Amino acid sequence: MTNHPNRLDRSLSPFAITRPFLKWTGGKQRLLKKIIPHLPPGKRLIEPFLGAGSVFLGANYPEYVLGDINADLIAVWTALRERPSEFIERAQALFIAENTSSASYYRIREHFNSLEDRFERAVLIPYLNRFGFNGLFRENSQGAFNVPYGHLSSTPHFPLEEMVAASKRLQHATLHAGGFHPLLADAKEGDVVYCDPPYAKVTETSFIEYNAAGFSHYDHRMLATAAEQAADRGATVLISNSDTPFTRELYRQCGVVLLLAHRSVAASTHSRGRVSEILAIYRPGATQN
Repeated sequence: MTNHPNRLDRSLSPFAITRPFLKWTGGKQRLLKKIIPHLPPGKRLIEPFLGAGSVFLGANYPEYVLGDINADLIAVWTALRERPSEFIERAQALFIAENTSSASYYRIREHFNSLEDRFERAVLIPYLNRFGFNGLFRENSQGAFNVPYGHLSSTPHFPLEEMVAASKRLQHATLHAGGFHPLLADAKEGDVVYCDPPYAKVTETSFIEYNAAGFSHYDHRMLATAAEQAADRGATVLISNSDTPFTRELYRQCGVVLLLAHRSVAASTHSRGRVSEILAIYRPGATQN
């Protein structure tokens, strides 16, 4: 019996599963074992909403096409692919006791917002990610990073091993900064697409916006349309989302798998816990009805 190429197996080399080096709201590390089995074999894995890259780091494909609308995030992945030694050394230098304070954090955050060079900004992101509140990446309406200090009791561990492993895997990846449309439009026969967009709101107080642009119901509908078109061209497309009446209706024309997930960001601790999510699957050549 032939093993599925995306089976969770650390014996796979050089594609052993790697934990993300970034903390990321909505990251799929906890759901990875439930998502990977639904990813079929293919020539390329395309991820238009890369985030911390849990699926990219856990799947096994010959090639990867990775994108995100967050240009600073893509700059981090680009730095790790193209200038790994310099990037890791400079990022690690910030993980010291002297920087484990609100004064240092807000000084570095202000410096980050003043920078224009993408690589220089990228160097600061691991620090802001690990020392900031709950691993959030959030921007205000002017596009400035505004996550508060995380009030840490000790200096966080620097994810050196995870960064080195991610850098090796990135040698097989193409990176794109921008929206999902170009990557979905390029998907064709033999491609597998995994989409993890900002989720549709479960309640009016649900936290879903990580940047000034946001992601509306219109955007969700456009993504579903693009997924259907990609499937018509022969690609397999999977989309994660919250389980709501809106998403049930949105994905009524394709296969849907329900997954239980742990939600760690909410307005109150009473709103956190295990919730139901949707994994919509658009299969190649199938009539979506």
